[in-house]
Amino acid sequence: MALYQAPSFEALERLSRSRDADLARRELVQARGRGAQSNRSGRFEPHQRDSFDDGWGSVEPMPLFETVEHMERAKSIITSNDSPDIGFERSINAYRGCEHGCSYCFARPSHAFLGHSAGIDFERDIYVKTNAVEALKSEFAARNYRPKPIAMGTNTDPYQPAERKHKLTRGILEVMLETRHPVMITTKSALIARDLDILTELAGLGLVKVAMSVTSMDHKLSRKMEPRASSPARRLEAIRLLSEAGIPTAIFASPMIPAINDMELERILDAGKAQGAISAQMILLRLPGEVRDVFREWLLRHFPDRVRHVLSLVRDTRGGKDYDSRWGTRMTGEGPYATLLRQRFEKARDRYGLEAKLAGLRTDLFEAPKLESKQMSLF
Repeated sequence: MALYQAPSFEALERLSRSRDADLARRELVQARGRGAQSNRSGRFEPHQRDSFDDGWGSVEPMPLFETVEHMERAKSIITSNDSPDIGFERSINAYRGCEHGCSYCFARPSHAFLGHSAGIDFERDIYVKTNAVEALKSEFAARNYRPKPIAMGTNTDPYQPAERKHKLTRGILEVMLETRHPVMITTKSALIARDLDILTELAGLGLVKVAMSVTSMDHKLSRKMEPRASSPARRLEAIRLLSEAGIPTAIFASPMIPAINDMELERILDAGKAQGAISAQMILLRLPGEVRDVFREWLLRHFPDRVRHVLSLVRDTRGGKDYDSRWGTRMTGEGPYATLLRQRFEKARDRYGLEAKLAGLRTDLFEAPKLESKQMSLF
């Protein structure tokens, strides 16, 4: 089996100036509306395929990458983790892959386990767990189940475009309300406002809190960073609606990317506070696995004059490497730049009266669901 070897930064730069530049431009048109710029084979695939110009040119226009939905039935829906630097032990992801298309998304490498690329495939091939609601009820009904807050939006966004049609997230929230189970939601989609009716009832019982991720106040920059996510204005409007409904809401300034959006940190927190957010968090850019190459290609397309500067600052926060996975530092980084960014965040958070974290959720109200017995009556 051929081992995956990421292309060097110099090779990516040469590609942008080589005789294959025309092919690269056609691929960019093909990938319009996507965050990733290429679709390299997954690291577990037996063969690696790269496009190149054979001198014959393109016979016909290349088709656009259209979203493909794969229906699947999950054996279980609740995932557990014991990472000491993450504020939850259980999570739910009703979808695999995410159409928002953030080039920096740390979840991209997970698509390789499905036989897909961490590039465009991650945004295009969306897996829908059609039995998510049924599976959740079954797990809640288990005799040995003990409630703990469940996080949604930890790997892929629960309110990505597919949710408009499938409504799995809404179905899950209905189960949460029915069973009085605590839930935490992180999203960058204004679609969450659709479920205000359920979220308001959960909030009245102390069973929900929401975090809205905002990476930039600049509409053009946001569209480059997150091609299919809600605009900054719509996300801030969602924060206002959630806050007015009494739902504890935080604003997440994440990720902060050196020399790209880090100058907006204070502005993002100020805007969140103005719309009713009561808490704030920040996460520094992370580039695990294939994310590094996807992000580099994104930089080459949108900010070719800043590529070396941005990557140099990233390495300064990761001990000279592209990424440091150590618990405790992977979210914040280290070194002078990371320290200064953290100080800026803390001062802005204090200035705007944003708490370090939202209050805890109740677990004492839980009522296990009653499932219909599959045993047929004898009479």
